[in-house]
Order: sequence, then structure tokens, then C-alpha cells
Amino acid sequence: MTPTALIAEDEPLLATALQAELKALWPALHLLPVQGDGRSALATALAEQPALCFLDIRMPAMTGLEVAAALAEDWPDDGPPFPLLVFVTAYDQYALQAFDAQAVDYLVKPVQHERLARCVQRLQQRLAARAPALQPTAAAPATASPGDPQLAATLAQLRALLAAPAAAAPPPRLDVIQAQAGAVVHLVPIDQVLYFEAADKYLRVVTAEREHLIRLSLRELLPQLDPQRYWQVHRGTVVQARAIASARREDSGKVTLTLHGRPEKLVASRLYAHLFKGL
Repeated sequence: MTPTALIAEDEPLLATALQAELKALWPALHLLPVQGDGRSALATALAEQPALCFLDIRMPAMTGLEVAAALAEDWPDDGPPFPLLVFVTAYDQYALQAFDAQAVDYLVKPVQHERLARCVQRLQQRLAARAPALQPTAAAPATASPGDPQLAATLAQLRALLAAPAAAAPPPRLDVIQAQAGAVVHLVPIDQVLYFEAADKYLRVVTAEREHLIRLSLRELLPQLDPQRYWQVHRGTVVQARAIASARREDSGKVTLTLHGRPEKLVASRLYAHLFKGL
């Protein structure tokens, strides 16, 4: 079976060069159209379900890491095995050590032929190693199940990379959320917020009694929250740990959360399901 690869790169010259090098090194590889931003890359990957994804770390809309995390959350339970990921980065040596430590494949811009050749060889070996497991049977069809070793390894790698400390000093912790509604500004103590949820260009701030909308992205909010008290459980959801009444693990690997003081249930994705383990 011919493997399919997706390249997500917002610099056309680099994308064209990577395409040409891959075609020369791996003639049998089928390359999907290049995607120039994170959201398009995510949509294409979910629609086409490639075996390989080459993700630029810094792209418009979503970073390569955010695309990878979203893929891990949204990859269909009955789909093919999770794709092998290669990050394309211009990060400094310190950041590269983090990639090395997590055994994530990466390429440094500008991509060198010899380095890409080694990467291609490793990818071919990994695809060949997992090929026997992809032979479907009536009892066990080939799918990206929660027990898929490749998916489990990728989730562990992404958790470590997403948790890597930023170089800049973190901003001060938030004590109060200022939510404006018309001419009124509501001051919401942070302790009263049960969860935050991304909603288009806004962020929902949900308490036991009501909801507010603020013009702040989750990416901007997260560094201002205490990670011991507020847990990210999905790429678009952060919940106060003390607000969680119970966590139910589903067959898909996701976790359904029941809250104190709210009727709705929240979903913790595969990427964050490790937070909920019984003692």
C-alpha cells in the first residue's frame, strides 16, 4: 500500500524544496497538496488520514504542536493508525534537545539532504515494523484504538513537548477575571470559575451561577493560571480541578467529566486523559 504524506509549511520555497527532496528520496510516497496554515493542515489531515505528517512548528492560525495535539484529540477511533509525525523547526539547540529526549522526529530549517535521508529511512522502518499489525481480521480490524502503541507513544511525546517551559518569564497569576457586558464590567474571582472554554474569538468563563464572554484566547490565558488548580483537559477547555466531581473513562480513551454545580459534562481528550488515574 502506497503511504501518503502531508506537508504543512507556510513558506512556499521551503515547502517546494521539501516536496522535491521527498520525491527524490521516496518515489513511492504520495504527497498531498501542501497546506500553508495550521487549521488547513488539521482539516486536511483528518479528511485524508495520511500515514505521515511533516508539520512546521511556526505556522499561522495553529502551531505544528497545536495541530499535532488536535489530531491526537480528533483522530477517529475507527480510523487507520495515528500518523507518524515529523516536526520542521528553526528552534535553538536547547529546544532541539527536548525533541531528542522525546524521540520525536524533527528537521531543522533549511532542511539538509543527508538529514532528511536519515529521517526517511527511519520512517520507512517504522512503517514496515507496524505493517503486520495493520492486517485487518474479522475479530480485530485495523484501527487507531486507544491501545495503539504508536498513538500512546505520540501522546506521551506531545504531553512532554507541550509542557516544556517557555523561555520568557511567566506573567503574574490572575486573581480576578474582568468580563465586560455592554457598559458593565463584571469582576469574577478566579476561584469561582469552574471552567474556561474556547468559543470562536471569545472565551467562555463559566461559574456555578452564570457565564461570561471575554476577548482572550486560551493560549494567552493559560500562563496566567495556576496549573495545579486549573487543568487543561482539551485543546479548548480548562477546568478547575476542585470543580470535578467524577471522571469516567470511555472505550475510546477519552474521559467524561461530571462537575459540581453544573449539569453539563466535559470531555477530556486522549491527550489529557492521563490526568485522571485512581489512587
